[in-house]
Amino acid sequence: MDRASMLRKYFATRVTPIEQVRQTVWKSLDNSNPSDENKEFERIIILEQYKLYVEMADRISARRSLTNTFFLSLNTAIFASIAALWTGKAATQPWVLVFPLLALLTQCFAWFFVVRAYRQLNSAKYTVIGLLEERLPASPYWRAEWAALGEGKDKTKYWPMTHLEQWIPVLFALTYIGGFVAALAS
Repeated sequence: MDRASMLRKYFATRVTPIEQVRQTVWKSLDNSNPSDENKEFERIIILEQYKLYVEMADRISARRSLTNTFFLSLNTAIFASIAALWTGKAATQPWVLVFPLLALLTQCFAWFFVVRAYRQLNSAKYTVIGLLEERLPASPYWRAEWAALGEGKDKTKYWPMTHLEQWIPVLFALTYIGGFVAALAS
């Protein structure tokens, strides 16, 4: 495997086609001519599943926010520690700084991939929510909200937060590398 394909494997994202997801959402019922009572019961069940699934998606978003808070606090503490301990010139050989740099970069990469995983998980959950809305009388998220946001194509209407979130660990990693280079140069 060459480097380019390896990088694509870990950094690129693929979206499962909606038709493929749609086929897996609905159970095939052997009820070719359902009664009105069965249709109403099915709508009630779908609504309850919809409510539960929206709640689960909201919990994933809350966990993502807590994860970001954890990593942001960790990096702020690291910066505060560096500032408190920095005396202008490292007391040890500059190459020794490679070990803390590697630990910090590993932490930044972990943060990047955790945010990416939450983004992918939420994308899948909102796709399923949209498919559930197809069987409900209204489609507030799938059709209405997404249309109001320009379907994500117009950045003046909507810029997905997870796209911005993924830049934060990258910026910290670049700052750590810049600090390391500055320490070597001094």
